[in-house]
Amino acid sequence: MAMLKRLLILFLVWGVPAAAIAQGLDTAKIDKAFGRSGQKTDGVYKVGFPRTDLHVVIRGVPLKPGLALGSWAAFSGSDARATVMGDLVLLQDEVNPVMQKLRGAGFEITALHNHLLNETPRLMYMHYMAHGSAVQLAAALRAALAVSRTPLGKPAAAPTAASGRPAWVNSVEEGMARKGNFAGGVLSFGIPRADAISMDGTTLSPLQGVAESINFQEASNGGVASTGDFVLTAAEVNPVISVLEEHHITVTALHTHMLTEEPRLFFMHFWVVGTAKSVAGGISAALQKISTK
Repeated sequence: MAMLKRLLILFLVWGVPAAAIAQGLDTAKIDKAFGRSGQKTDGVYKVGFPRTDLHVVIRGVPLKPGLALGSWAAFSGSDARATVMGDLVLLQDEVNPVMQKLRGAGFEITALHNHLLNETPRLMYMHYMAHGSAVQLAAALRAALAVSRTPLGKPAAAPTAASGRPAWVNSVEEGMARKGNFAGGVLSFGIPRADAISMDGTTLSPLQGVAESINFQEASNGGVASTGDFVLTAAEVNPVISVLEEHHITVTALHTHMLTEEPRLFFMHFWVVGTAKSVAGGISAALQKISTK
């Protein structure tokens, strides 16, 4: 029913022919416009642009790109009538040149803010959304990223993973009581909310930035560092803050990422370094205050 409702809205609002909707996205065309490929899951095609050019450090901990330096674009809809939304990781002097390019191409800027504290160099995160031809949206986004120093060439092949997983990964998964995705030295968890999130009458996929996003990497002191964002309703914000404070997890930002989502969401970013057991335990305790699947 949710999909049928979405298709009906597209037909009524945009006048999209049923045949065009059924075709979905030609991801090969998006890949060609970007010069790289992404991953398609449940009708959403997500392409990443990790800031592998940056050496970002927080209090002696060098951040791996997958921990908090990943720009991304998530496409949904059809070739002719696509929606793209995402998040760009930018240096301060890149913000306005990129914003001008996006606005000139008809993109909406939905948020601009920090996610971290005490990082060197200072980073800003720009959230955006646009509707139109998938290929044109991809080309416009690539042109905007080109005025930053974001690497746009075809990514190098990922190094062959060593046999087995580091012991800290297993410890974190035990503390979180769930399995994550381990790649590039980063253990990631994407935890969907239990309630449906909609925007302009369309239900959003968790891949479109509305899942609890929790990342871990090994820290130089032998423990782990963790950051990410909790996706919260208004009633969940302060209970989660209280739990994080109890577990000595620093809240680094609290803000919105979108403009017209329902229910209204707040994104709480955090930072913590400690043992795998203590960090995972604190984050797991905070998740108990959130309505997740």
